[in-house]
Amino acid sequence: MFISSDNSPPCFKDFTLVMPAVAVGNVGQLAVDLIVSTLNMNRVGYIHTDCLIPMAGNNPYATCKEDAEELHTPAEVYTAPELKLAVLQIRAPIIQTKSKKFRQLVVSWIKSSGFSRTVILSSSHAYQRDDRQLEGTSLRYLVTPSLLKVSADALKELGWKEMELVSAFPGLTDANTEPRLCIPGGGITKGLYTDSCSEDLPLAVLLLFCSEGDNIPDAFTLVNHLNDWLHLLDNPSQEPNKWKIPTSWSLLFGSGIPPALF
Repeated sequence: MFISSDNSPPCFKDFTLVMPAVAVGNVGQLAVDLIVSTLNMNRVGYIHTDCLIPMAGNNPYATCKEDAEELHTPAEVYTAPELKLAVLQIRAPIIQTKSKKFRQLVVSWIKSSGFSRTVILSSSHAYQRDDRQLEGTSLRYLVTPSLLKVSADALKELGWKEMELVSAFPGLTDANTEPRLCIPGGGITKGLYTDSCSEDLPLAVLLLFCSEGDNIPDAFTLVNHLNDWLHLLDNPSQEPNKWKIPTSWSLLFGSGIPPALF
């Protein structure tokens, strides 16, 4: 359930929604961090649900001491009205037994809000690629039939590779088994995509093949690919510093080793 920050709920009609999937390396969440921080987006509400592990913390995008004292929750919505852009940032893992319920909640909210399109930023285990997925760049995309009707030309110009279908049983050549969509390590990515296809929602998935570790470079790669499509910034790949790194990234790997250990 979406809860607005004030008494006048925002209008999302004809907005583009960008959201991450909680997936390998948290690449989608890091990419969304860059978008919110760089565009100085305003928090307009949050998603109240028991499907996410409950947590709270300080403002991850704080720019001064007063901002840092704000309380933030696991699923919050930010907007940039001038760009007709909304972002849902998810900061907590989804409770495994409530994955389907969370997908249904998100799909219902997308439908009721009137978004013109939704883009899911995700990732998948690099080590589980098949031979064809080793070719080209590590970026792949998926698009629902509803969005393909209006974005086919734009996607063709970008030259991205669509996510390949893989054998249900790798190594076996059984003519009776059809290839299937498989996104290992992608969390709810596949489920949200298939739900959106059945609900006729205009939705796209952008994902990178990656591994766990320092995934900051992957986040820059993913957000630059997204920018090639949505044009949030001008030529950020030529000037990487145009993406503003949020203050919370200094704590990605903890606060260092306590000197008292030695």
